[in-house]
Amino acid sequence: MTVAVIGGGPAGLMAAEVLSTAGVAVDLYDGMPSVGRKFLLAGKGGLNLTHGEAFEPFVARYAEAAAWLRPRLQAFGAQATRDFAAGLGITTFVGSSGRVFPADMKAAPLLRAWLHRLRERGVRLHMRHRWTGWADDGSLCFDAPAGQQRLRPDATVLALGGASWPRLGSDGDWVPLLAARGVDLAPLRPSNCGFDVAWSEHLKTRHAGSPLKAVAIAWTLPDGTPMRQAGEFVLTEGGVEGSLIYAASPALRERIARDGQARFELDLLPGRDAAWVQRELAHPRGTRSLATHLKTRLKIDGVKAALLWEGQAREAMADTAALATRIKALPITVRAARPIDEAISTAGGVPLAALDDGLMLSALPGVFCAGEMLDWEAPTGGYLITACLTTGHAAGQGVQRWLASR
Repeated sequence: MTVAVIGGGPAGLMAAEVLSTAGVAVDLYDGMPSVGRKFLLAGKGGLNLTHGEAFEPFVARYAEAAAWLRPRLQAFGAQATRDFAAGLGITTFVGSSGRVFPADMKAAPLLRAWLHRLRERGVRLHMRHRWTGWADDGSLCFDAPAGQQRLRPDATVLALGGASWPRLGSDGDWVPLLAARGVDLAPLRPSNCGFDVAWSEHLKTRHAGSPLKAVAIAWTLPDGTPMRQAGEFVLTEGGVEGSLIYAASPALRERIARDGQARFELDLLPGRDAAWVQRELAHPRGTRSLATHLKTRLKIDGVKAALLWEGQAREAMADTAALATRIKALPITVRAARPIDEAISTAGGVPLAALDDGLMLSALPGVFCAGEMLDWEAPTGGYLITACLTTGHAAGQGVQRWLASR
């Protein structure tokens, strides 16, 4: 039995890991010159492999996909990811934020050890082999250095990523190939992305690139559930981006699709309640300007002060009660998500309804899917890589069961 794995990211490599461990012959194909390019880029600032929180809150991070991911995460989740790294000689630790990193913070040593083990188990890697779909007889077709190639494996695992990193191979070109074979797909959409805001010229000129630290944002999920999270983000020339914005991106994206715009509220002083803020604002300021008063009493200056003044008349800022409310719940209206090729990840793709329990396409027996090309999304913090490994593991097991049944 021979299985073709198409895609050399974490999901594809994990499918190859599971299959080769079971003694199945695996050929892994990737259109890039080397595997794991997005994985390596993710590790540039420190490879965040998974997260150390308890299982239930961990699963909840996957929102609508949590129900179908739950049993798969129970089979291969956060702890299994750490154990897997340890088996490759990579020690991990839990950081102060709960995120899990390799001890040396790097992706390359883990990837090198993993590829070495896969090769030892007989996995054959075929680089610069770009998959172009199926021939009329069902053969897989590739554009390769030696020209066009066709092959007919006993099963195929597709782990082709989303569409947010085209220069690293995740370009979404697989969408029309699957659609042409009768697979119903959810449109690919940006996730963990920035958003456009119509800033004034003054704010863009003076504060683009400024980080907003020690703040919190509040937003509402599509079902009306209120959300709040503390952290930081960056004010860009055209809008907002950064980890705090990424956390709200699914809800903001869906609200924009429905209403044409979305809003979140920014708390500039999350460590202080509204009553304290109002008392400090009401403190006599004598001849000091409001800007000096804000800086002296509330430590609000720079980009935070600029946001407070954005679009406000001077007389409106003189209303202490209204200003306190604005400091604790500054409304920010976003008008569009940034383009998908600027996003960290994507939502949409192959929906659960198109797959059986082993992640095999109902429309294409013997073809399995894994990784980000499946319709799920998650925040940054190790959840993305974990779910790619999880679904790669599940697809590998699904292939084994399917081959055994034949």
